[in-house]
Amino acid sequence: MPPKAKALPSKGEKEPMKARAALLAAALTLPSAAQTDEGMWTFDNLPAQQLKERYNFVPTQEWIDHARLASVRFNDGGSGAFVSANGLVVTNHHVALGQLQKMSTKENDYVKAGFFARRPNEERPCPDLELNVLVSMEDVSARVLGAVKADAPEKTQNEQRKAEMSRIEKESTEKTKFRSDVVELYQGGEYWLYRYKKHTDIRLVMAPEAQAAFYGGDPDNFTYPRFDLDMAFFRVYEDGKPLKPKDYFRWSKDGAKDGELVFVTGHPGSTDRLNTISQLEYERDLVLPTRLKHLAVLRKAYYAYSAQSPEKARRAKDRIFGVENAIKALTGEHEGLLDAKLMAKKAADEKAFQDQVKGRADIAAGGSWDRISGVQGELARRHKQLSYRKIDGSKLAGFANTLVRYVIEVEKPNDKRWEEFRDSALESLKFRLFSPAPIYPDLEEHMLAALFQESIDELGKEDAYVKAAIGDKDPKDLANALVDGTTLADPEVRKKLVAGGRKAVEASKDPLIVWARAIDPQYRELRKWYEDDVQSVEAIEGNKIAKARFALYGKSTYPDATFTLRLSFGRVAGYELNTTTVPYKTTFYGLYDRSASFDNKPPFDLTAMLIERKGDVDLATPLNFVTTNDIIGGNSGSPVLNSAGEYVGLIFDGNIQSLVGRYAYTEDKARAVAVHSSGILEGLRKVYRMYSLADELIAP
Repeated sequence: MPPKAKALPSKGEKEPMKARAALLAAALTLPSAAQTDEGMWTFDNLPAQQLKERYNFVPTQEWIDHARLASVRFNDGGSGAFVSANGLVVTNHHVALGQLQKMSTKENDYVKAGFFARRPNEERPCPDLELNVLVSMEDVSARVLGAVKADAPEKTQNEQRKAEMSRIEKESTEKTKFRSDVVELYQGGEYWLYRYKKHTDIRLVMAPEAQAAFYGGDPDNFTYPRFDLDMAFFRVYEDGKPLKPKDYFRWSKDGAKDGELVFVTGHPGSTDRLNTISQLEYERDLVLPTRLKHLAVLRKAYYAYSAQSPEKARRAKDRIFGVENAIKALTGEHEGLLDAKLMAKKAADEKAFQDQVKGRADIAAGGSWDRISGVQGELARRHKQLSYRKIDGSKLAGFANTLVRYVIEVEKPNDKRWEEFRDSALESLKFRLFSPAPIYPDLEEHMLAALFQESIDELGKEDAYVKAAIGDKDPKDLANALVDGTTLADPEVRKKLVAGGRKAVEASKDPLIVWARAIDPQYRELRKWYEDDVQSVEAIEGNKIAKARFALYGKSTYPDATFTLRLSFGRVAGYELNTTTVPYKTTFYGLYDRSASFDNKPPFDLTAMLIERKGDVDLATPLNFVTTNDIIGGNSGSPVLNSAGEYVGLIFDGNIQSLVGRYAYTEDKARAVAVHSSGILEGLRKVYRMYSLADELIAP
C-alpha cells in the first residue's frame, strides 16, 4: 500500500555511503551505463553490447536459460541457487535466519549452535518456506496498456490497469498451474508476465553457527575486508523425494580469481534510480527519517524484551538482526540523498531529459514531472497516517488484519480485489497465513504495547485510527487483553476462520479479530485514497516518462529492481581507499588474525569448532572476495558465476560505499561482497566435517 513501503532490507542491500557524487551514474541518462559495470538487467534484455565491448564475452541463449532456471527466489526475501542434481540449494545464513529461528527451541537453538544433517533422514522440513524458479516471461504491455482508456478519469485508468493485470494472472495460473505475476517495469513503461515453478517442501540441510556466519557482528556489517561463512543449504523435495533439477550450477573448486569477469543472478528488492527529483526529495525529507525513527522504537523494544532472560534474547535474535541491519542500510541511503552533489547531478540530468522531451512533438510527457511533484505534496500531507496507522511488529496482529481483509476481498470479482488477494496470489498467502511456526505471546504483548504507544505519540489520541485501535485504554493493558484472549496463535483456528468466510470472521469474538475489524475502515479509506489519488497519477505519468525514455534511448537501459530475477556483470576487483589498497580477497589467515587482534573478544570471538579445527584448515584458502557487480538487498544469497557458468561465490553483502546503490551506481569503491566457493568447501570439510555435502557439491 502507501507509498513504496520498504520492508526490512536483506543483507545484500545495506550500507551508508560517502562516495563522491561526481562519479555517480546519472539515473536519467542511463546510456552511460555502457562505460561501467552498472545494471540489474532483466533476462529478456541483457546488455550484449556492453559485455562485448568491455569483456569480449556474449552469453549464448543456452547459457542465459540455464542461469535463469538454476536461480531461485526465496519468497520470504532473498535469493539462492540449485547446486546439485539432488535438489540442493545454497543461500546465505541470514536469508535462512527466519526459518532457523522458527525451527529452534529453548533446547535446540539452531541459530546459535548451527544445524548439521549428516544423513538424508536428518534433514528437517521448514515450516513455511516457499522457493520460486522463473520458468517463463511474456511481454503483456500491449494488453495491460491497451485496457486503459486515456480519456477516463485517472482513478478509473488505474482500476482498468490493475483489473487487466489480475485477469492476465488468473488466466495464466489456471492454464499453467504456475505462480503467475504481472510485473511493472520502467515505472509503468512495460508489463511482463512472470511464471514461477513454486516449491514448498523445503528441508534444512546445513547452517553454521551465527557467529561464524556473521563474524564481526554489527561493527563489521557493510564493511570490507570481511571473514564470514554466511552460507546455508536446503534441499527441495517433490512428491516426498529430492527434486532432480535439470538445471543447476556446477561448483568451482578454485572459485573466483582476481580480475575475472563474473555474473550475479538474483532478485534485487527495489531501487529508485528512475524516480523523479520530487519523489527523491519526499523520500529524503520524510520517508527515510520517519522509517529510521520507527526502527529506533522497534530496536529499543526488542532490546528491552531480550534483556529479561536468555530465552527471550533467543526469541528476539532474528528480529534484532533485521532491525539493526535496516537501520544501518537506511542510514546509508539517507546519507546518499543528503549529498548535495548527488541531488544536483540528479536534478541536472532530469532537466536535460525534460529539454529533450520538449523538442519532440511525438512525446507527451511535458507536464508529467509537475504532476508527479504535485502528488508528493499530497503524500506529505498524510505522511504520518501512512507511516503510523499500521502495526508491523506483531505476527498475531498481522494475522488478524489479514483474516479480516481476506474474507472481504475474496467475495469480490478477482479483478476488483487488492493485489495480494487475487486468485494467483492466494495459495502463497494461505501458505504463510497457516504457518505452524511458533508464536511467543509474551513477545507479541511486549511489541504491541510499544507500537500502540508509538501510535499515540505520533498521531495523537484524537486520530481516528488511534481512537479505533486504542481508545482510552492503556497500551500495556490493551496489549495484554488482546494477546491473552486470542486463539489466533493456533493455525487451525486461522484455517477455520478462512473456511467460514466473512460470516465467521464477522461473528468472531476473538479480541484480536474484533480489534482488526475496528481499524479496517481506517485502513481501507487510506488505501483507497492512496491508490485513487497518488498511485494513479504516478502510474499514468510514469508511463509517459517511460515512453519518452524509450523514444530517446530505446532499451539501452534497465528498469528499477522489483524483487524479480536480474543479471548483473562485473569483475573481481579490490579498490583504493584513502591511501591504501583493499585486497580483492580475504583468507582464513585473516579470520584467525582478526580474532587474535581483538583477544578473541565478542563480536570477534571464534566458535568452538573454528578454534578446535584450526590445525586442519588450509589457512591460505580464500574466504571472502569483492566484485564490481551491481547489487542491492534481495541479492543476498545470489550465486556468483564465471563466464563458464560455474558457481564461484555466494553474495552476502555490500561494502559501506555501495549503500547509495538504491539511487545511483558507482564503480570506483562500491563493491559486492561474497563468500568464495573454495572457502565454502574448506569450511564444510575441515571445520564442520560435512564430507557428504562437500562431495555432493563437486560431484561430476
